Amino acid sequence: MAHALYAGHPDFSEGRLAKVRSHVVSRASCAVVAHELDLGRRLAAYSDGEDASRLAKNRNVLAALLEAVLGALFLEHGFAPIEDAIVDAFSDRIEYALTTFVDHKTELQEALARLGRQVTYEVVDAVGPPHERHFTCAAVVDGERLGMGEGGSKKAAEQEAAREALQALAS
Repeated sequence: MAHALYAGHPDFSEGRLAKVRSHVVSRASCAVVAHELDLGRRLAAYSDGEDASRLAKNRNVLAALLEAVLGALFLEHGFAPIEDAIVDAFSDRIEYALTTFVDHKTELQEALARLGRQVTYEVVDAVGPPHERHFTCAAVVDGERLGMGEGGSKKAAEQEAAREALQALAS
């Protein structure tokens, strides 16, 4: 992915390329690509029972499954023959990362660093069974909760909390 992004966007700074690449290869993006490739259904087809069907819809399992498939393709065929197909499979995620702001946590951390301040995140609540947790997190700056966020992962909840904290800092 780094090679394709660098070749396709030679005018981008190293920092911007790193942020885009980080989003494109994130667990969430890998799960989306796995879903688009219908890997969950294919996994469930080789297993019996409700557990297999449930696991085939789990974001972490889908992301790991995609990584395993890509690794197997690389080991079997090498880099060059599979590069274009992989970039094509991720093309929507690349476009999303290029056109949509995706990392509120980094933006908040950078903004606070310029002010000589820091942010920490705390989990306020976590509900649901381990495989379907829903988190509520707070972005805490100087002991004050500046943002609250919810999501299906701690990272997603923290991103939402950071977005809200950025809004609070701007007002």
